[in-house]
Formats: sequence, structure tokens, C-alpha cells
Amino acid sequence: MSAIWGNNIKLSIFGESHGEAIGVIIDGLSSGFDLNLDYINYEMSRRAPGRNTISTSRKEEDNFKILSGYFNGKTTGTPLCAMIKNQDKKSKDYSKIENIMRPGHADYTGAIKYGGFNDYRGGGHFSGRITAALVFAGAVCRQLLESRGVIIGSHIKSIKDLKDESFDYNNIEEKVLKKLRLQEFPTIDQSVNEKMKELILKAKKNMDSVGGVIECAAINLDTGLGEPFFDSVESSLSHLLFSIPAVKAVEFGSGFSITEMFGSEANDEFYYDNNRVKTYSNNNGGILGGITNGRPLVFRCAIKPTPSIGKVQNTIDISKKENVSFSVEGRHDPCIVQRAVPVVESVAAISLLDFYLN
Repeated sequence: MSAIWGNNIKLSIFGESHGEAIGVIIDGLSSGFDLNLDYINYEMSRRAPGRNTISTSRKEEDNFKILSGYFNGKTTGTPLCAMIKNQDKKSKDYSKIENIMRPGHADYTGAIKYGGFNDYRGGGHFSGRITAALVFAGAVCRQLLESRGVIIGSHIKSIKDLKDESFDYNNIEEKVLKKLRLQEFPTIDQSVNEKMKELILKAKKNMDSVGGVIECAAINLDTGLGEPFFDSVESSLSHLLFSIPAVKAVEFGSGFSITEMFGSEANDEFYYDNNRVKTYSNNNGGILGGITNGRPLVFRCAIKPTPSIGKVQNTIDISKKENVSFSVEGRHDPCIVQRAVPVVESVAAISLLDFYLN
């Protein structure tokens, strides 16, 4: 298994959901940068489980311990390593389903690929628990980007069939993105906020789950970031976004709906505004030819419904080679979208910083 990503910065994640700890190593950071640990702690708290009724009841504070690469409040330039201990584990919940392949999970594919030696408890290394390490790395990268004026923010675009407003792709204000970051359940239209929560709780009551869409934006980016073909901005971002468990689709700008336009509608026409190049629209999401054009970078990703549900489902027992029926027990999110928001922002920060360090 390879768990290393990056060109100019290299990221390595480690650990399993019910192991002793999870963590991350970041290689390629410059020395002398003043890390704000409170900033990192806040980002970790946004993703942490057990915060409210629409989250899993598993209690993990997600307190991190930096083991190397940080001294006297600043980065040293050597690999930055952080560890997050797993504390609230109930591994016995999984002992009786070792050979039961949970639908929608990586149990079957993981068992086949690793010959049954993988840690299956809580999904092991395939678990969304590992994204806590990505959020730590993202919080570091976000601070470096913000020192350059780059701001990243997102909102819950939809939960099942309930939809929030979309960003104005061509005019996204910094204060809007910063305000969303402070919301526990970030939406642009506050009137849809409670309706989404009610839908999640209804699914939970019915022993089911729901998914949704996260819309993310990055503003104040330099023009010219990206290395086509294979390291274009879309390629890099999509690579990391699809590394997040539960992400099933990614689209930039107008995405699939751009196929419903004429070319004259889809093209983002240029104009000068006080010697600054702007566009009248932003259907391409701030990227042309895989390179940033200075307009807001906008993308959306689809998060599937949490596969762990209490409803009885059909599956297989690979030890007996039999068809069986079972229901998932234990503590699970009825909707993972809310907690995935900071993860999506984090991988966006990691990807974009990699281009800035080129």
C-alpha cells in the first residue's frame, strides 16, 4: 500500500481507525514559518466526531501531538510529523462481522487486495477516521496560503434533494468564506439549514443515511498555477478529492451543466478592469487548460450516503461462502457531509500549496 502524495510537498498518512493512533508526515515545508496551533485545533474540531445529534456518538477530541519539524513555534524545514491518538474505540463491535462484507464499504475489496491481513475494525485504513490527518496537514497548508492572501471556504450545497444556494462563481467575497468557516453546519441560505438537519435526523430515526454535495471555492489565487497535462489543477485536486472516503464525483465551475450550454454561453469572455484581466462569467471555475486564470476557483464534490446503516441488508460471508442478511451495529454518522466540509477544504489547500512551491 502506498500512502504518499505530492510533488513539491510530500504527504504521507498512517494508521487505522481502531489502531493506537493515526498521523501524517509533511515533507517539503520551508523553515521559519510561524504555525498557529490554535488555528489547527479549530480545524480539527470542525471534523471531530461526537459534536452533535447528526454525528456519530464516538468521542474523539482529535488532539494532535507534533513529533518533529516544529521548534520554538516555527517550522524547522525538516519533515513535520503529527500524531493523533485513537481513544474512544469499541473494537468488539466488529469482531463478529470479520467475515461479513458490509455493503458500500471496502471490506470485500480490502480483503481481496491484502489477502485478509488488513485491519477490518472500523474500516481500518479505509476509514474516514484517517481524514483527521488530512485536516491537520490542510490546516498547516491553509496558513501558508493565507499568508499569500489565498482564502478557501465551502458550504453544504445539498443534503439528499434539499439544496442550498450556489456561490456567485464570479464574485465570491472573502468575508463570506470566512463566515462559513465559523458555522457548525455551513450553508449560504440559513432557512434551509434546519430543514437539512431534520432530514438527516429522519434518516437516522429510520436507521438509514443520506449524502450530499459540498461546494468549495478558493479566491485570490495567482494566475498561472498548474502543470498540464498530468498535473493540471483539476488533475491534482481531483486526485486528492477522490482520496477522501465517500467522494464519488467532482465537477469544476458549471460542471456537467456546461454541456447544456452553447459555446457562446459557456465561454468566459475577458475584459480589462483597471488593468486587471477579468471575465464576465466563470463557467470554467477559474481554470483554463488546467491553469488558474485568476478568477475564483470553484468546484463541487458528491459525498455518498454513509454505508453503515441499521437497516437489514443482503451481503456475503466470505469464510462460509454463503449469502447472509445482517444490519450494521455500532456508532455511525447518519450523514458524513457536515464533517467532510473541512476535509474537502484541507485537500484543496494541500493541492494548491503544492503548486505555489513549484
